[in-house]
Amino acid sequence: MRSILIVEDDPLVRKTLASQLGKKGFEIAVAGTGEEGARVFAESGPDLVLLDVRLPDIDGLEVLRRIRERDRRAVILVMTAFDDMKTTVEAIKLGAFEYLVKPLNATELDLAIDKAFQVKALEERVSYLVEERQKEYTIDNIIGRSPGMRNVFKLIGSVANTRANVLIEGESGTGKELVAKAIHYNSPYRDEPFIVINCSAIQDTLLESELFGHVKGAFTDAVSETKGKFEIAGRGTLFLDEVGDVSPNLQSKLLRVIESRDFMKVGGERVLKTEARIIAATNQNLKTLIEKGKFREDLFYRLKVVEITLPALRERREDIPDLVAYLLEKINRELRRNVRKVPPEVMKTLLDLPWRGNVRELENALTRAVILAKGDVVLKENLPLDSDEKRSFGGELVSLDEVEKKYIQHVLDAVKGSKTRASQVLQISRPTLDKKIKDYGLDVGGSA
Repeated sequence: MRSILIVEDDPLVRKTLASQLGKKGFEIAVAGTGEEGARVFAESGPDLVLLDVRLPDIDGLEVLRRIRERDRRAVILVMTAFDDMKTTVEAIKLGAFEYLVKPLNATELDLAIDKAFQVKALEERVSYLVEERQKEYTIDNIIGRSPGMRNVFKLIGSVANTRANVLIEGESGTGKELVAKAIHYNSPYRDEPFIVINCSAIQDTLLESELFGHVKGAFTDAVSETKGKFEIAGRGTLFLDEVGDVSPNLQSKLLRVIESRDFMKVGGERVLKTEARIIAATNQNLKTLIEKGKFREDLFYRLKVVEITLPALRERREDIPDLVAYLLEKINRELRRNVRKVPPEVMKTLLDLPWRGNVRELENALTRAVILAKGDVVLKENLPLDSDEKRSFGGELVSLDEVEKKYIQHVLDAVKGSKTRASQVLQISRPTLDKKIKDYGLDVGGSA
């Protein structure tokens, strides 16, 4: 008979779970504290542990650590009402089999237990065990409790300790770079460089030099030898954003580097080695590009050793209230404002909008609302709705430069001329802002 240990401080939940699982033929042991749970596990060695994260004495993750130290093959299902990235990533990295959110769904619980025992039976047939290293996670700015995001968190926890290449797919604005950083900074190589290169923003001939470096005289403007991103990354991470835009010629060179782990600088003859992990991201469907002959299939499979798909914001609307709270805190901190109240009708509007630009668009919309707020409340009329935009332009058709000019001036006025705060709001660098101020002849006023 299979045995299950339930570590849960709520007597009613503990009794309900024990009754429910006992009726299914499992032998049940229970514990109401973390210390008791660790002791019962040591004494009885159950086949599976249902472990609550929030316990009255010691943290459930500490119990998880103790159990895993005693038995690396212990099967543990973590359950908590506090569904956040930190807990999920930490639990998965420490070896939790699954992460369940309270209130527990009976069907999901049964499926998780069945799957756990299937995997346990499979593991018992093999003669080796892959040891997982443990480390503290350092990033908690990816928000979401929806099933899609919970799966993303689990994948981050699973892949972080490895050197496997990762392909992150998702629409623009979904947070692909945030996920790449979460993987890097949760890895044993978090003190090594995290290097970002936007493959769509650099001309093909220059991209090769950016990746591999060049020697003096390799081309007209090569006045000195330069290191490429592969060399700079060292044993860290090279994040290739919008990898679908890499030309076929450069794709073949990139494939060779992944396969051989060596490269030569443009115009050079010396072979250099690389230990960098590659995390690639794209908002395009690479399989479609492969069918059209625009992307190499062999490179695709080399990049997607592990594949993470980020859901669009419209596919996880239940995350919007949490995102709004997090983003408002961030925006208020950057702008030194205190706009934190969101009326129910405004939240409903935020939940109903299509968000084609995903989280990035939501952040920009909230930034605009905070800038325009007269008090501490986010008002519907300050959100960039279609009708509002039409009113602000009065039906007049103007150039994109004119729109940008007016908006940058508006932001500068709102932040009282602070270029630092304006750069943060506009999400552009300080030099870029200075150039636009000069090009458009904008009035800074206030302080720089």
